[in-house]
Amino acid sequence: MMAATDIPVIDISSLCNDTGARLVHAIHEWGFAFVKGDNSGFTAHAIGHIFELSKVFFQSPVEEKERCAITANNRGWSSMQLERLDPNTHKGDLKEVFNFGEFVDGEAQQPMPHALVDYQKDFDDFAAKCRTLCMQLLRLFALGLKIDPAEGGRDWFVERHDKTKGPSGSILRLLRRPSQPGLEVLGPNRKWRSVPVWPSGTEQVPFPPILVNVGDLLSYWTNGFLKSTVHRVVFPPDNEKADRYSIAYFFHPSNETRLTAVPSDLIHQANAFSDKQQEEVAGLKVVTAEEHLRRRLAATYGWDHLSEAVD
Repeated sequence: MMAATDIPVIDISSLCNDTGARLVHAIHEWGFAFVKGDNSGFTAHAIGHIFELSKVFFQSPVEEKERCAITANNRGWSSMQLERLDPNTHKGDLKEVFNFGEFVDGEAQQPMPHALVDYQKDFDDFAAKCRTLCMQLLRLFALGLKIDPAEGGRDWFVERHDKTKGPSGSILRLLRRPSQPGLEVLGPNRKWRSVPVWPSGTEQVPFPPILVNVGDLLSYWTNGFLKSTVHRVVFPPDNEKADRYSIAYFFHPSNETRLTAVPSDLIHQANAFSDKQQEEVAGLKVVTAEEHLRRRLAATYGWDHLSEAVD
C-alpha cells in the first residue's frame, strides 16, 4: 500500500507571522497544504449541496452538456480527454469538467445547462466563499514570504487580486473522474505519495480540511519558491469502481496584473529555479496574468491562437 503524504494541516484562523511561515514552508516543501479554520465560511451542508448539483449535471445527456462546451475564455463543459495537462503525453486527461467564470449580480456570464440554471446564486455564493478563503491565504503567503510593509506587506498579493481593478481568469470548477479513488503527489523525494481526503486527526470534523495547492502562475511569480507540484489521480483496484467528484477553485490575479518579481528576500536568496530556468525567465518580457493564463490554456487544449496572441 502506498504511504500517505506528510502534508501538514494548518489552522489559518489567525492572520499572523507564525501561521504564514508554516503555510509557506508547507507549500515550499510539498506544493500542497491542508487548511482549516472556524472562519472559513464553509459548512458541510453548503459543500454537500454543490456536490449534489455537480452529480446531477454530469449525469445529464451529452447533448445537454454540449450546449455549454468550453470556449477560449475557459468557461463551460470540457468533455472526457479534451484537456491534456501533461505536455509529454498525447493522451487527454480522463476527466470531464464544468468551469464557471466570474458572476455578476448572482448570474453566470456564460451559457448555462438546464440542470444548473436555477442554481446560479448558489454557485456564486460558493465561489465568493472560495474567494474569501483565498484572500486569507494570500495575506498569509505575504507574511510568510516577509514582504516588506513599505512594498505592500501582507496586502501585496491581495492588491493584485482586487476585483475593482477588472476581470480575472478565476474559475470555479466541477470535476468528474470515472472509477478513480484518489490523488497522489510527487513528494520531495521524487516518490509518489497518496493524499487522504481525511488527514489523520481530522476524522471527527464536519467536513474534511481544504486541500490547497499552488499553480503554475504563483510558482512562476515567486521564481519557483512556492512550488507547483506534479500530481495525478490514479486508477483504482478492480473492486473499486466509484466515480470521483471534486470541486476546485482557481484564483487568478486581475488580468492586467504584471507578474513582476515579488519583493521577498526569501525568494531572492533561494534561487529556486535551475540556472536554465533562470535564463529562460530572464529572457522573457514581463507578462501579465492574462498572458500567462492564455499560454497555459494554449498548451492544455491545443489552442495555438491563444499563445500566438501574446508571443
